[in-house]
Amino acid sequence: MPPVIAVENISKSYRLGSIGGSSFREEFSKGWKNLFRHSAPPAQEFWALKEIHFSIQEGEILGIVGRNGAGKSTLLKILSRVTAPTSGVVKIKGRIASLLEVGTGFHPELSGRDNIFLNGAILGMSKAEIRRKFDEIVAFSEISDFIDTPVKRYSSGMYVRLAFAVAAHLESEILIVDEVLAVGDAQFQKKCLGKIGEITSKEKRTVLFVSHHLESVRKLCNTALLLQNGKLITHGTVDQVLQTFLNEPTETHSSTFIRYPEKPLDQFHLQKIELLDEQGELKRTLQTWDYVRFRITFHSPRPLKSGAVNFHLNTPSGTRLLLASNSPEQSFTLNYREGTNQIDCVLSKLMLAAGHYLIGASLAVPNIECLYDGVDHALIEVQSKDIYDSGLAPHSHRALIPMDCHWELP
Repeated sequence: MPPVIAVENISKSYRLGSIGGSSFREEFSKGWKNLFRHSAPPAQEFWALKEIHFSIQEGEILGIVGRNGAGKSTLLKILSRVTAPTSGVVKIKGRIASLLEVGTGFHPELSGRDNIFLNGAILGMSKAEIRRKFDEIVAFSEISDFIDTPVKRYSSGMYVRLAFAVAAHLESEILIVDEVLAVGDAQFQKKCLGKIGEITSKEKRTVLFVSHHLESVRKLCNTALLLQNGKLITHGTVDQVLQTFLNEPTETHSSTFIRYPEKPLDQFHLQKIELLDEQGELKRTLQTWDYVRFRITFHSPRPLKSGAVNFHLNTPSGTRLLLASNSPEQSFTLNYREGTNQIDCVLSKLMLAAGHYLIGASLAVPNIECLYDGVDHALIEVQSKDIYDSGLAPHSHRALIPMDCHWELP
């Protein structure tokens, strides 16, 4: 049987620094200056993808994994026909529904009802198809009370609910889902994953699924592929690919574990997470039971009361070990001031055995359920320490949490 998607040696390059002025006037000025130079300044070439080759069969759920910057989103944009490859060929059999970013294909001034029809038309559906599925879409999204409200007033969570409901219910043969489901709450994520499983088993639709939550990839997908620095490392069974991914070498001995890309100053955005010791000095290594201070730096374009910052710590497979929030429910209210803000999440004793873990952070902003910016996961390493003086340091392959306990005879 011929594949539904055949990707034949596609590559995608971008030229950095030489083009992309904000106006025609700037570009014309650059060109005029270059006339009087011996040569134009060299352009930097960045290969987001390099010679990717694979195929997908009908009804297959393919998980795409890789660290941030590996090329996952670029690959999905090429498959969704949002951008064209620099070289290579993509052959697709059937219509594609894509969920790449929150609210992609939505018009902010239109209501949720109008955007269902607009988004459906963009995906190539007829009005008759949309009308037939309309009630199911609204029911699944769980926002029927706001269906006639302009979507510019929706939170990011409401955007995702409606966008996923449209993409999942309209009659396309291929569904592409990027990391956007991370914005929704846990119950809705579970509902979405169940829907993906249903449409592949009952409707024989093909799904491409990108997620940093490796346990979701393991449970949902039939096969997976691993991207690294724009190259295809392996393509095969889920367990094999995830094991290769977790064994990737990475730079973990750093005092700044995560640095977010520059964002416009008129947007809320995270900037970095730093690791500090008790004296407030940058800390390059972690050991079991260490004192640790995770300093989260973010930018706010305006003063804001009652904002919240969330810090999370997961296992590499995606199991949540810690979710700390400075929300009012925890009797700690943070007022965002305009410009750079910092807040520390302090663990007086790091209750983790030796091993690798993932950290990340998010901003909670009024009218936006959760705002995720840039890289959401950074790999850290906890080094072994003989905390019990037993000659055997605790390691994560035996137990994740080394408790501070002692023994007594009754």
